[in-house]
Amino acid sequence: MSEPLFLVLRLGSLGDIVHTFPAVSALRESFANAEIVWLTHPRWKLLVESSGLPSQVWATETRSIHSLRKIIDDLRHSRWDAAIDYQGLWKSAGLAFFGGIKRRIGFSSETIREFGVPILYTDRVRCTATHIADQNGELSLRAGARNPVAPFTLQIPQEAERELQDFLHKHGLDRYIVLSPGGGWRSKCWPPERFAELSKMIRDSLGLRCVVNHGPGEDDLALAIRDCSGDADPVPYNGELGPLMALLRNAACIVGGDTGPLHLAIALGTPAVALFGPTDPARNGPYRTDDIVLRVPGAVRTHSRVDQVHPSMLQIQVNEVFDAVRRRLGVPA
Repeated sequence: MSEPLFLVLRLGSLGDIVHTFPAVSALRESFANAEIVWLTHPRWKLLVESSGLPSQVWATETRSIHSLRKIIDDLRHSRWDAAIDYQGLWKSAGLAFFGGIKRRIGFSSETIREFGVPILYTDRVRCTATHIADQNGELSLRAGARNPVAPFTLQIPQEAERELQDFLHKHGLDRYIVLSPGGGWRSKCWPPERFAELSKMIRDSLGLRCVVNHGPGEDDLALAIRDCSGDADPVPYNGELGPLMALLRNAACIVGGDTGPLHLAIALGTPAVALFGPTDPARNGPYRTDDIVLRVPGAVRTHSRVDQVHPSMLQIQVNEVFDAVRRRLGVPA
């Protein structure tokens, strides 16, 4: 009997891909010799490859008609045993459907955010788990995996490690803490002036400088933190994915909200202090029990993508975050 051929659909984004790795690892664990093709956005190809889980990584730009036509044609030229749509959007479900894959596994309407998507699946899984990584694992179980999730490791290219070392040497950094103030939408971000105050406390009390990681469109956050930090002298960082992975893995700790770099750092083994408000850490939080999650009791879960900071984030105090950093580092009070 020939080994199965699986198509994994998880186009983006950073944190969501990280939360898909445990489920795909379970698939690989159960089907060691299977051909697993992971379809993603070109921006995340390196990240998916770093897991070592898929046999091949295919990339497509869903905003390009030419790219979509090509990938659908490529899908139609293989005899897939199943497509597993861990993304649950029209664009991901549609690729498997129009690619002619007969068995298409996805979430039921109780789990999916976009109305009507499950109509494109042959197997609709109604999830019982709470965390998104475990929900993804339920799709792997439907595909035949023995377990829903399994451990995984990420490999960082040596060139990325060298680039990071050049950055650290340039700024006189050795041991450092990463601050990740962004979050895709500002309502789930902690205010930059509070990150600045935290940076000062870390420098004064722990003797560590901070590196402020920021992505596209977040320059204002990094500059605001730097300008308000005084002698703490945090270093802004906006590198490519490979060096960012190296930066996160070598950090003493990361502090951030519900954002891709936080989840990536956790996957790389970095201690974390996670700041949550409008998103629920039970579903989207650190997939590890020894990290510290700060969220005010009774915070209302919402995915309303507005530019104003959510009131629940404003209730998280600087002293509280600093104490969590100290505890996560194992530093006595």
